[in-house]
Amino acid sequence: MTPEAVAEYVDADAVVDLLQEAIGIPSVTPHEEDFARWVHDQLDDNAWDHRLLAPFEGTRANVYASAGHGRPSLVLAGHLDTVHADDWAKHWAGTDRANPFAASIIDQEIWGRGSADQKAGICAILEALRAIHRSGCRPKGSVTALFVCDEESGQPGSGVSAGMKAAIADGEVQQDHPADFLVYTEPTTSAIYTAQMGFLIADIALTGQSAYFGRPELGVDALKAGHHLLTALWEHSDNLRTQPAHPLIGEAFLLVTEVRSGESIAVPGRFDLSLIRKVLPRESLDEAAQSIRDITAQVAADHGVEASVEFTAPGTTRLEERPTKPRLTIPRCKPWVRPSPRPPARRPESRLRRTGRKSRSSPPSAYPACISRPVTSRMHIRRSNASGLTNS
Repeated sequence: MTPEAVAEYVDADAVVDLLQEAIGIPSVTPHEEDFARWVHDQLDDNAWDHRLLAPFEGTRANVYASAGHGRPSLVLAGHLDTVHADDWAKHWAGTDRANPFAASIIDQEIWGRGSADQKAGICAILEALRAIHRSGCRPKGSVTALFVCDEESGQPGSGVSAGMKAAIADGEVQQDHPADFLVYTEPTTSAIYTAQMGFLIADIALTGQSAYFGRPELGVDALKAGHHLLTALWEHSDNLRTQPAHPLIGEAFLLVTEVRSGESIAVPGRFDLSLIRKVLPRESLDEAAQSIRDITAQVAADHGVEASVEFTAPGTTRLEERPTKPRLTIPRCKPWVRPSPRPPARRPESRLRRTGRKSRSSPPSAYPACISRPVTSRMHIRRSNASGLTNS
């Protein structure tokens, strides 16, 4: 059976219903466990051979699943958490969009927290494997689902990849045989991106000496030193932007996101700032961090203050002490009892076809694709010669 024939078994209506149900389960970082359990339940559908729910840290959990075995191997990954919805209801008050978890369909669009980032991607993964099962085929090689928490960074203590770190630490992700392909279903304008930007988040503190405003000569002005630090960091960011941009993810830069300083009628004795540094694939994470340290140390020396630099992401471990990057492969999922098999059935005629509506984020194809040529606004793809499917 051809990949195009298998794709005909995708049930577009089912994907819409699945996404609406997923949106209705809040999973704001760090409270992902309820949605993780729902995803785990959805994997009980004959399309997967193994599945595993892996709770950790109380209200958090990862989900793993696999189908088929051997190579080539494909990992389909996504994150379970969403950003908060604190300001959603106020912004949309009095409209059909007011409930962030209602998943209302308005003007042929699904509105709700996580609708794009990234519950649609997770639901597309689920439907892709279901379509293969309905067609009577099975994957050639192995397919692994990896659903992790803590991708977003909008809540205190979040955005440090706790889910991915747990997946590596709990032994469910092996490090001996790397996967051949990986698709991370972020909503990149429905285009295929073959690169991912990295980032550093740093908290910098300058400590001087506070003094009564009438005797400023007795103090060391940390705020004044902070002014020079800001200038140096912004100049560094301007220099980064002069380097060649990546064709898909653009320029490297540094953004100061928060500044705190000042005391009542006194020389400011402390200055704090937070920043995020966008890192391109060709750049070294350690070198990017060292540049920030060097700039801070120079300003501190020039203005007689003490300085500290703490990198809170990608982790609290000192960057130069990070272990060798692990290689992602198929989780060792515990087997589960498969229910009685259901006969393959073609999908019903989609209501999307009846209305002539086009899906804004189509489910991932059940066959490999490769890039023809990268462009900034759209990615053209061509189908691989290998179907990636075998008849069962």
